[in-house]
Amino acid sequence: MKIRERVKKFFFPAPDSPRWILLLPYITLVVVALTTVFGGIQAWEYTNSPQFCGTTCHTMPPQNAVYKESPHSNVTCEECHIGRASFMDQASRKTQGIKETYYQIFKLYEFPIRAKALRPSRDTCEKCHRPETFSDDSLRRINRFGSDLENTATTIYLIMKTGGGDARQGNARGIHWHITNKVLFYSNDELSQEIPYVRVYNEDGTYAEYTDIESGFDPSTIKEGDLKQIDCVTCHNRVTHNFQPPYKSVDQSMAAGLIDPSIPLIHAKAVEVLSTEYASRDEAAKAIADLEEDYKRNLFDYYSRNGAKIKQAVAEIQAIYDRTVFHDQEIDWTTYPNNLGHIESPGCFRCHDGKHLNENEEAIRLECNICHAIPVAAGADDFVTNIEISNGPEPETHLNPNWISLHNQAIGPSCANCHSTKDPGGTSNTSFCSEQRLSWQRLHLRRFRCARLARDHQEPTAAARTRARSPAADGRADLRKLHLHPVHGQMHGLSHGRRSRA
Repeated sequence: MKIRERVKKFFFPAPDSPRWILLLPYITLVVVALTTVFGGIQAWEYTNSPQFCGTTCHTMPPQNAVYKESPHSNVTCEECHIGRASFMDQASRKTQGIKETYYQIFKLYEFPIRAKALRPSRDTCEKCHRPETFSDDSLRRINRFGSDLENTATTIYLIMKTGGGDARQGNARGIHWHITNKVLFYSNDELSQEIPYVRVYNEDGTYAEYTDIESGFDPSTIKEGDLKQIDCVTCHNRVTHNFQPPYKSVDQSMAAGLIDPSIPLIHAKAVEVLSTEYASRDEAAKAIADLEEDYKRNLFDYYSRNGAKIKQAVAEIQAIYDRTVFHDQEIDWTTYPNNLGHIESPGCFRCHDGKHLNENEEAIRLECNICHAIPVAAGADDFVTNIEISNGPEPETHLNPNWISLHNQAIGPSCANCHSTKDPGGTSNTSFCSEQRLSWQRLHLRRFRCARLARDHQEPTAAARTRARSPAADGRADLRKLHLHPVHGQMHGLSHGRRSRA
């Protein structure tokens, strides 16, 4: 009997057939429908899961490795990459996967992979995080280790002025001011690392324009559709997929005890071997394993007593390499710029660089204490660390928009009222004026042609003077001190670049 006739007989049995034969087609249809519905739901959930996103696609292992260590490791991938929306909206957005599947099957990807279809942060981040509620300051403790024999430990303390708030509540300030106020920008490149133009809106709808005077950019050529609004991802662009540079990874492992800080020179050796470029993962693993032989040859007495510590350190250094360097996908810690801060990448200094000027030749404000208090570095022997929090008002000189490019030329006795001024211009980490990691490309701030403009505008504007004396300014002129017990860490030099292995 032909298959077609059998199917017809199954679904349309003779009227005199037994009851179970008459009911069987309906039971079968119900089972198939339920299987399709529940199977479809399971397939939908699975294709939205970190397991599927991170392991099924051959391009994603690097992102999956750092995702697991991120603050969002309990957030599923589609929360950010598809966004919270109705099923139909999510299904339409998920059609992007058809293109990605095609590219994967036929190996058409160009490495390294860069996300090009992210949802706006208002559809993702702000579904959980409400910027207006971030109005408090917060303490940051950063552990650093030196590259000397003893791996000298230092802790850096920062009071971050997270800010945010709402102008109606009188607390719109700090870093998250950028989110609660309308700020647009134009970028020249795909990664938004070059920003020649910034537009800042006032409450009445008027706006001020700031143009990079060294870029040669003409604001009249801007198309409104090319402007982007500053949102969470403008700065927090690597919050979930952050590949740490070697010195940070080693510092964190040493602070956690995964690499014993008592091993002589371990910080310097670990950073050096991780900063070297290798042809393959196997070559890297061998080079890292050779650290054990290095200690055997050169510090045998120490190795004979502490071999287990060194073996554990080597294993951890190999683990750091495995989660920060991926040869197949051509990704390492230098691939993606991190805009949060201004150390490894320009970050804040893409706009706050002293050379974005308005029509009055005033720069976007560049004082460090807009975003954080003066950093305090505490050594391992400092049982108590004093962090001074100034409640203002700021000195009038600080209100000069280009103050930071001139501050080392105007050091006086009054500076010490708020912070130490030891070793100005040096790199001893004894004060803010001698802090090694002041900025991305440390000399970046010293070459500005707008320093001349700052000298020409030493007297702050009337608006700035009013702001400085206003009760809404940073506060009254008293200093409160937080007494903190330091933890191991140390200021470190400029970020390590890649070195090819000889």
